[in-house]
Amino acid sequence: MKSWISRPVPELPGSMPAIRLFDTALGSEVTLSNGGEQSMYVCGITPYDATHMGHAASYVAFDLLNRAWRDAGQRVSYIQNVTDIDDPLLERAAATGVDWRELAASQIELFRTDMEALNVLAPDQYIGAVESVPLIVPAVERLVRLGLAYKVAGSAGEPDGDVYYDVEAAGKHSVAADAWTLGSISGMAETEMLELFAERGGDPGRAGKRQALDPLLWRVAREGEPSWPGGELGAGRPGWHIECTVIAQKYLPAPFTVQGGGSDLIFPHHEMGAGHAYSLAGIPLARHYAHAGMVGLDGEKMSKSKGNLVLVSKLRAAGEDPAAIRLAILEHHYRSDWSWTDPGFTQAKERLDAWRRAVASAPEGSAAGLIAEMRKALSADLNAPAAVHAVDRWAEAANAAAGAGCREDQALVSDAINALLGIEV
Repeated sequence: MKSWISRPVPELPGSMPAIRLFDTALGSEVTLSNGGEQSMYVCGITPYDATHMGHAASYVAFDLLNRAWRDAGQRVSYIQNVTDIDDPLLERAAATGVDWRELAASQIELFRTDMEALNVLAPDQYIGAVESVPLIVPAVERLVRLGLAYKVAGSAGEPDGDVYYDVEAAGKHSVAADAWTLGSISGMAETEMLELFAERGGDPGRAGKRQALDPLLWRVAREGEPSWPGGELGAGRPGWHIECTVIAQKYLPAPFTVQGGGSDLIFPHHEMGAGHAYSLAGIPLARHYAHAGMVGLDGEKMSKSKGNLVLVSKLRAAGEDPAAIRLAILEHHYRSDWSWTDPGFTQAKERLDAWRRAVASAPEGSAAGLIAEMRKALSADLNAPAAVHAVDRWAEAANAAAGAGCREDQALVSDAINALLGIEV
């Protein structure tokens, strides 16, 4: 699947210090290895609606990590999926009278243009669920053969043959010190898992399942639904979690460095994906798990069901500068929950104007100190607000001096804000 075009990232003198990142599974910060090669998988969209601010904040967050690694001289392999077949997509297509393939294609293209506008570096591979079905089928067949997945008999008009992952059997199958057991990633109690499982696409009440938390691996074909050849499984389509696991195992080292996404993916998506991976390969899917906070609107949770979405594409269509949108996001630490507000966006636009004025009058010798401050902030769990405020202080001094500026420092500061924060001034 086609990705988008990344803008060039300026190279800066010096290097990012060792990067510390909060690991969700460990519940603490870790210092990432500095081995010269890093790898990252960030879960992509289900393309049934446009890119809202929650999406944008998550992808900007992990774009910061991508940029920090590159500034540290690391080679980065970055993969992102797109869930271009799933229940929400089919439901929206049916509700709007649009073919599901057309809906997916239009929203994927809109997402690409939003990411390009926000200066998010493109993944090396952008992989769809549909194109991955030939990889997913043998993985599910293997889990069945291992006794870690099972078929459920049909009931209440449902056909026979849906395949589910057996979380209890998988946990017993895991014996190594770094093995997966249910709760390894989320650290949640079963009561909390059950509540979230029902909210986030699971079916705890499905008759015939061995355990309420067993997730779907393969949904056999239903009348009126798209399906693909499934070998021993029969025609059907993949479950959500196995999609990301198989794509990551195909295109990244095992284990890869960081699994990223929004905090709403911790359970069940990343929990189950980690289990699938360990069952298939006997080693962890990722070394570290990192998650971005949720974004609300004026203090209320932002969601498609509530219809209170701030869409990147609508802001762009209204003539807003994408750099200001990105800067409004960077004012908040990636792990925090926050709300988009009009005053906050106005402040971001004013800040961007101040930075652009300051770059034109950059004092001689001022760039090196600013770059060091920005690097120090970003190496400390991607503390973008601290980096932003460092630029604020520099800009205030530069604007107060109101001199002609030094060309070398002008270029260095401009390059640093672009390379480290993804903001073009």
